Amino acid sequence: MDRQIIDIAIVFFAKYLPHLVFLGILGWFVLNLRRTIFWELAGAAILSRAVITETIRLLWHRARPFAELGLQPLVEHSADASFPSGHAAFFFALAAVIYAHDKKMGIAFFLLSAVISASRVMAGIHWPSDVLGGAVIGIGSAFLVKRLLNRRKV
Repeated sequence: MDRQIIDIAIVFFAKYLPHLVFLGILGWFVLNLRRTIFWELAGAAILSRAVITETIRLLWHRARPFAELGLQPLVEHSADASFPSGHAAFFFALAAVIYAHDKKMGIAFFLLSAVISASRVMAGIHWPSDVLGGAVIGIGSAFLVKRLLNRRKV
């Protein structure tokens, strides 16, 4: 396969697929409109992406692959800290919440989250361990938020 076609696919999956997946998650939420699901999705997303990921990045700066290796990334990105992947944390957190309510759709969103994460590695903006760490943070955050909210019966 032509390298240019592969690069276009990587850019699409790394840069544009996240927007489409987010719209899909919103659509799933609208079809399954319940207050508890809203708080689970919001809580897991905020805890994983805004709290845990940003705290780790504040305490430990890990250079992005393109910056460390002197490469041109396929997707334009700042050379800020790469670990953990915020995209992986965010999308795996949302996929885990959906999986808890709808196994079939949850698996689909887990697969899409994996495609987004892998493409960001192939684009040169994350190391594989960045997305693995983000996935663990996202899934763990969803589990923790769901458990806390179930105790409070929101």
